[in-house]
Amino acid sequence: MSAPVASGAGMPESAEGAVPLRVAAWIFLSFAFAYFFSALVRGVTATLAPAFTAELGLQAADLGLLAGAYFFGFAAMQLPLGRALDRFGAKRVLIAFIAVAAVGCAAFALARSFAGLAVARALIGVGVSACLMGPMTTFRRRFDVTAQLRANAWMLMTGSFGMVAATLPVQWLLPVVGWRGLFWALAVLFGVAMAMIAWAVPVDAPPAASASHSAGGAAGGYREVFRHPTFVRLAPLGLVQYGGMIAVQSLWAGPWLVQVCGFTPQQAARGLFAINVAMLLTFLGWGALVPRLYARGWTAQRLIARGVPQFLAVFALAIGLGRHATAWAWAAFCVTCTVVSLSQPAIGQAFPVALAGRALSAYNLLIFAGVFLVQWGIGLAIDGLRALGWSVQASFQGAFTMLALGCAGAYVWFLRRDDRVP
Repeated sequence: MSAPVASGAGMPESAEGAVPLRVAAWIFLSFAFAYFFSALVRGVTATLAPAFTAELGLQAADLGLLAGAYFFGFAAMQLPLGRALDRFGAKRVLIAFIAVAAVGCAAFALARSFAGLAVARALIGVGVSACLMGPMTTFRRRFDVTAQLRANAWMLMTGSFGMVAATLPVQWLLPVVGWRGLFWALAVLFGVAMAMIAWAVPVDAPPAASASHSAGGAAGGYREVFRHPTFVRLAPLGLVQYGGMIAVQSLWAGPWLVQVCGFTPQQAARGLFAINVAMLLTFLGWGALVPRLYARGWTAQRLIARGVPQFLAVFALAIGLGRHATAWAWAAFCVTCTVVSLSQPAIGQAFPVALAGRALSAYNLLIFAGVFLVQWGIGLAIDGLRALGWSVQASFQGAFTMLALGCAGAYVWFLRRDDRVP
């Protein structure tokens, strides 16, 4: 018997409507196809940052806002997305949302101003906001605990594939199609993803009336979600540390390599490629290792408690090394931070099936609100410190130190909270 994910939360409610292995594989592959391109479009800003800076004259705060616009749109949709997933199921919701992503990519390709790019990028964020929560909700409903853990980890691995594709492959394509052609291609590929999901994913049955009533009625279940001890305990880690990892991986690792380490854009793209390959292999390893650890009594909380201090040590080392903190240091930063990704399945398992979509989406809201705040905040901090006369390296180090202190505070909160349900 698989161990429950959330310590103190009791045995998780069993999945409903289990599917045969072949059907489950096609469900996973169709979801993974969409999530691959959602991760690519999320991470491509780091690779395209030199092109945007040269063509549009963007400063650090502008780059942070452009990258963060995606996460603003993404985060803004999480609460309505959770209600929609619980009410209509992943298939219907995903097809509708991915259509918005396709329109956003086309608008980005057509945009001629910074404002137009920012609005289109926010629209893309809205469209892809269901590309991970939809699959995770389906896994919670249809897969057993061990299969959920593997599927969740391998979805994150697929996202790492997308982040890898957003580095060197995009750099190679730029002279051929340009960044506008790239976004036209993404619009078409999102259309293909819609067709795959329509063909492969079963329609979820509507929740039972009793389950819907117990899930929170008019309040949509979010009051119960936000007050749950597991959610309260993990929330700061999701907001600051998980959000901070994605902010660095998807944007600020690139400018650090260029402006602090003196890399060329091509060298930075190779560095980002290495960082994302390391992330990919890490999530592949989590998918294979975590079910065995859980079977031996290692919960998400216990793994996070052991893993976060290693992350904080690596982060402090990377900041202290300055220009010597090249791609290997930021790969180690991202790899050690992945332990906090275990908080997502822990959140899903802490709630009944009828609340799974809302619980996962509420937690994802915190994560991507954190990404938006950290991406923009780092840019503002860098520009502010530069205005005070700090060097480029010292400005980056100062901004990243602020993030490290926030991560340490989130970890202290985690250690001091008890997530056992009364």
